[in-house]
Amino acid sequence: MYMENNYSKVQLTWLVILRVFIAWNFLFEGMVKVLNPNWTAKSYLLDSQGPFSSFFINMAGNVELMRYVDFFNEWGLTLVGLGLFIGCFTRLACIGGMILLFLYTMSHPSFIGVTYMMPFEGTYFLIDKNLVEFAGLGILFVFPSARVIGIDRWLIRVLPEGFRKFVI
Repeated sequence: MYMENNYSKVQLTWLVILRVFIAWNFLFEGMVKVLNPNWTAKSYLLDSQGPFSSFFINMAGNVELMRYVDFFNEWGLTLVGLGLFIGCFTRLACIGGMILLFLYTMSHPSFIGVTYMMPFEGTYFLIDKNLVEFAGLGILFVFPSARVIGIDRWLIRVLPEGFRKFVI
């Protein structure tokens, strides 16, 4: 059953601002990659030093697999950003974004003493921008503002109940 909006105007405003800010970051990062025909995640994966670094490094060594990795990374970022920005299938976008951010964190955790070829923007200890965005997406997942301001507002009326509770 769809729950009515119980957010105050201030709460709703800040939830939408959070959603748009995270959406912008995903959409921009995705479009930069989509529009650059030479972009690949290979160097990022080869630089992995996380707990599953051998998995990511082996992935980078497989030319055929890298085509899929690049495609899903480029378009995953873009579609997550677009979904969040316009408020369409927002919960699905949150889950997709959280999966991407989890993979980025597993590949490049912010551990003390670890240096990467592609440096961080600042000095992090355990919690970096990926984990902050991960938490933000978790908040947006449990407080779905797009049901009030977004395309999900209309989709919730036409999609089957079992489907809508997972995607919007």
